[in-house]
Amino acid sequence: MGAVLSFLLILIFSIIVTKIATVALCHTGLSRQSARFQARSAFTGVGFTTTEAENVVSHPVRRRILMLLMLLGNAGMVTVITSLILSFVKTGAWDIPWYWRLAVILCGAMTLWYVATSKWFDDKVSRVINWAFKRWAHLDTRDYVDLLHLTGDYQVNELKVQEEDWLAGQSLQDLALTGEGVLILGIQRPDGRFLGAPTKETEIRPKDVVILYGRQETIAELDERRRGREGEAAHRESVTRQKDLIRQQEEEEEKSAEKEEEVRQRQIE
Repeated sequence: MGAVLSFLLILIFSIIVTKIATVALCHTGLSRQSARFQARSAFTGVGFTTTEAENVVSHPVRRRILMLLMLLGNAGMVTVITSLILSFVKTGAWDIPWYWRLAVILCGAMTLWYVATSKWFDDKVSRVINWAFKRWAHLDTRDYVDLLHLTGDYQVNELKVQEEDWLAGQSLQDLALTGEGVLILGIQRPDGRFLGAPTKETEIRPKDVVILYGRQETIAELDERRRGREGEAAHRESVTRQKDLIRQQEEEEEKSAEKEEEVRQRQIE
C-alpha cells in the first residue's frame, strides 16, 4: 500500500511543479494556455517542435525554467514507473489484493486529474503562486539577447588582458574605445572584485577580465592588438572605420526618412 501512496504523492508533486512553472512562464510574457502546454511538454519530455517552443528556447529565463522542468520530469517519470511496478507486487502478508490497489490508483489518478483541470483549482493555486512570486522571488524576465541586439553584428564578450596587450596599463579615457564603437560594461579584477560601469579614470591592469560590448569584428581585433606603434595605428584605423560606419548609417536613415516623406506627400495628394 505504501507504493500506491508514493505513486499518488508523485502525481501530486508533478501537478504542483507544472503549475508553478506555468505561472513562472506567464510572468515572462507567455499566454496561460501556451505556458501550460510548454510546461507539461517539458516535464513529460514530449518536446513538441513548434514556433512557440522555439520562442521559449530562445528566451534565457524561459529556457532555464524548461531545463529545470526536464530534470525534474526525468527523475519523476522513473520514480512513477518504479512506484507503479511496486504497487502490484505483494510485499507483505497484510497487503491488500492487487485489484483493490488498482482501484485506489485509478480513483486517485482520476481525482487528481479532475482537480488539476478544474478552473476553480487553477485560479486559486495561480493566485497563491503569484503571491509567492511577488513576496519572495524576483524573476528577471528581460531577454538581454534581444535587448542588446546580440543576434546581429553586436555581442557581449569577455577579454582577458595580458601584459603585452594594448589595453594593459591604460585608463578608459586614454583608450577612447567609444570611438571604436566599443563599451566597457565591467572589469573583473584578479582578486575577485568586480567593477561595474567603470569610470573614465579606471585603469585596466594585466590579468583583468574586461567585459566588452561592441561589434564582433572590432572586439576580435582588439583581443589581438598589442601595445606599441602598431597598436596605436590599429586603434586609429578602427576609429576611422567606426566613423565611416556611422556616416553610412546616417545616410541610410536620411534616405529612409526621405522615402517616408515622399509616401506621406503622395497620400496627402
